[in-house]
Amino acid sequence: MQDDSSATQAKPIRYMVDSFLEWARGEGAPIHEGFGVDLATAETGRWPRLGDGCAGAIVNLKGRGEHMSVFLFDLPPGGKSSPQRHIYDEIFFVLSGNGSTLVTLADGTQHSFEWGPNSLFSPPLNTRYQMFNGSGRERARLVSVNDLVFVMNFFRSEQFIFDNPMPFADREGPARFYSGEGELTSIRPGRNLWETNFVANVAGFKLMEWEERGAGSSNMQFLLTEGSIGAHSSEMPVGTYKKAHRHGPGAHVLAVNGTGYTLLWYEGSPDFVRMEWKRGFVYAPPDAMFHQHFNTGPESARYVAYLFGSKRYPIIGERRANSETNRTDVSVKDGGRQINYRDQDPKLHGMWLAELRRNGVESKMGKHIDESVY
Repeated sequence: MQDDSSATQAKPIRYMVDSFLEWARGEGAPIHEGFGVDLATAETGRWPRLGDGCAGAIVNLKGRGEHMSVFLFDLPPGGKSSPQRHIYDEIFFVLSGNGSTLVTLADGTQHSFEWGPNSLFSPPLNTRYQMFNGSGRERARLVSVNDLVFVMNFFRSEQFIFDNPMPFADREGPARFYSGEGELTSIRPGRNLWETNFVANVAGFKLMEWEERGAGSSNMQFLLTEGSIGAHSSEMPVGTYKKAHRHGPGAHVLAVNGTGYTLLWYEGSPDFVRMEWKRGFVYAPPDAMFHQHFNTGPESARYVAYLFGSKRYPIIGERRANSETNRTDVSVKDGGRQINYRDQDPKLHGMWLAELRRNGVESKMGKHIDESVY
């Protein structure tokens, strides 16, 4: 009998494989990793999948979990991407530049819409789409937050993901959703859902009050193209900050405007991770890590957060529990995920006040916290 033990030992061992990371390394584009990344300045490079003249990068954050990642797309002046089609969901945010996207549905119907800074849109699942830079002088930079991590690790087939003929007509939405119209479903504060395919300017989109999450806080949930990714936009007025909360991994927070910082810590730990943010900075709090957002600038601070699962389609148990009982606007003392102002570490407010004084900004937190002791 032939002894093939040496051949077996020489064969590379396939163990604890991350198919998404293997795919990412094979794409040839730059890969950025870290707690947070400044997408406005992150290096991009040639990414053949995007087409001639286009550049891109892959951003893998430490707290991304098993479902989400981020891509950067740079379209050169007057340039365009190659037509794309795939069976993972993605939501685009326009960091800079102006242009348009052409979406071709399964029956051949086409929709075109123009975008600019702060536009938010999502091509329906597995429809063919192509992006065009409308400027002949300036590049356009777009951010794609997507769930290819989950899809690639589950199917492990580029052909299945990028060359799949399966139509998803129920994801396409009515024609008016491509022009910025939508439908509002209101359940309660924090559960106001705007359904559409395209938001022309998320920085100016009207949010709805959600005081339970922080002083003057406002919020709007978005459902784009009936997708598997939920998004919401929140805003902190000048001189305020949010209440701390925690949740599962994978929530990607992208600063739209304003300046400030976020503190992250694990329960019981005296140490904080601090991240300074401004427009274009993205970070993903790791699993069960408390985090708290502080506005320190002279203007309101707004961000967009992306999560696997939406308010309509929670998909995973962690999102469903957050929607029903274990909520982010309920104190941890009452079974929720939030630390109310009266229960937070007192030194956090003092740190923030010092930042405001350096920036010449007045606190608006007096009705929530006794500031006479600081």
